Amino acid sequence: MEELNLHEDCMPLLYCENITDLFVWVDDMLPKRLTQNVVGRPRALADVEMVTILVWNVLVLKHKNWKDLHRFLRIYHRRDFPRLPKYNAFLMLCHRVTEVCFRVLQQILATDAPLKFMDGTMLPVCKHKRADDHKVAKGVANFGKNWQGWHFGFKLHASVTRDGELCALAFTQASVHEKNLVPKLLGTFTKIAVGDSSYGGKNLRETLWKTRGTYILAPAFHGQKKLMAKWQEDLLEQRSCIESVFDYLKEHLHLVTSFPRSVYGYLAHYAMVLLGYQVMKIWGI
Repeated sequence: MEELNLHEDCMPLLYCENITDLFVWVDDMLPKRLTQNVVGRPRALADVEMVTILVWNVLVLKHKNWKDLHRFLRIYHRRDFPRLPKYNAFLMLCHRVTEVCFRVLQQILATDAPLKFMDGTMLPVCKHKRADDHKVAKGVANFGKNWQGWHFGFKLHASVTRDGELCALAFTQASVHEKNLVPKLLGTFTKIAVGDSSYGGKNLRETLWKTRGTYILAPAFHGQKKLMAKWQEDLLEQRSCIESVFDYLKEHLHLVTSFPRSVYGYLAHYAMVLLGYQVMKIWGI
């Protein structure tokens, strides 16, 4: 048998029955028109099968790249996916269902949460010293700076609930400031939004209060004195919940990657990780 560098000595085999439950859930979530047969040559794997595979990888398999995932499926999940194609065709299928993954993710976001915590985080596509030679995302990614220094890549803007469920997401170039994405992150149901000092601008706070009735809570700028009630201090202390989400996405689910060989590959990877994370939160895994 072909040797593989597998995660946790093939422990996912212990959960082989649960993949059926995941398949049923994904099938219920997909729009019906996406699950119907299409005219022409039949696809090797249906969209529902591909989305199931990608989410299953995040929940159980934990492979960092498509090649390891494909090799694992070929050996250990051949019975579940008897029409699994060769690697190149499998990679194309991963890219094809990116939009489908984002559609499913959109359905399960906690958009109606009245309290949201918002922030942005860098998604480098390579190390800073290699940015000039990077070609995969050239012309799309760019440079951005935060407290950690300069980065080359994209930026993920997000809002989450107190429990860490994703409420809204937006991808931009690394140079885009967080305050520009606030309206998209909050929606129409948010009553209180908590962020760091970059969201504390007076114009932004007044505009959102007048147009949406949303109160923006942010710490004082450096050297600024600001009176706060006890409940405001408590909420600011809980702001680390979104930093914990970003840390889990990056360190445990490998959201930051340099493996993709196209911009579509980056989007497919981000869609897989974020959808898998939200499923974990909803299912309490």
